[in-house]
Amino acid sequence: MNKIFIATLLVFSSFMAIAASVEHIGIAEAEEFVKPMKRGQALDNVCLEDIDQKTVCTDDVLSSKPTILIVYRGGWCPYCNAQLNRLMKIEKQLTALGFQLIAVSPDSNKNIKDMKQQDGISYTLLTDNKLELSKALGLAYFLDKDVEAKYRNKLGVPFIDINGDSRVSLPVPAVYIFDQKGKVHYQYISPKYQVRVDEQILLKNAKQAMQSIKSMK
Repeated sequence: MNKIFIATLLVFSSFMAIAASVEHIGIAEAEEFVKPMKRGQALDNVCLEDIDQKTVCTDDVLSSKPTILIVYRGGWCPYCNAQLNRLMKIEKQLTALGFQLIAVSPDSNKNIKDMKQQDGISYTLLTDNKLELSKALGLAYFLDKDVEAKYRNKLGVPFIDINGDSRVSLPVPAVYIFDQKGKVHYQYISPKYQVRVDEQILLKNAKQAMQSIKSMK
């Protein structure tokens, strides 16, 4: 009985150690365990890179004007490409409201530069290749082993070393609206990566968010 108890305790301890390690680095063990930043919360400063490998930090970017931030999985994802292309349909209306548009993914600088040129995207694309922003927003998660095997050869999929095991991590797709102090005024988190917010719904919420932002000044 004591041996069984000790064995069970060791297994439990190992599990807790792995869970603690995962939680410590800010990446959820699975998609259903992510804890996205909510409306009213403020984003801590996080540094990313632009298409020219220059450091870009959120405190500086967000302070310039209200921001619509799109977090997507990568240029290899057809649902993400469709979302970014649809966003261009309402880009002029969003910028006329006073917003800047920024889309962020774990893709490399080269990949986002190529995508920007090929698709004719005029708004800002940044790389979160270390998943720092995804972690700060509570969106990063590890893929399970079966799904991971399908993604390992895709460009822009980040690998995270944890306990000697190289694992694939991605962000849950999301859209955030921030004011100039980094406070969240709107969020849309996609429970399924195939589903994205409709651009007209986003435009409607952007109008409401801008009214809220202006009323705070």
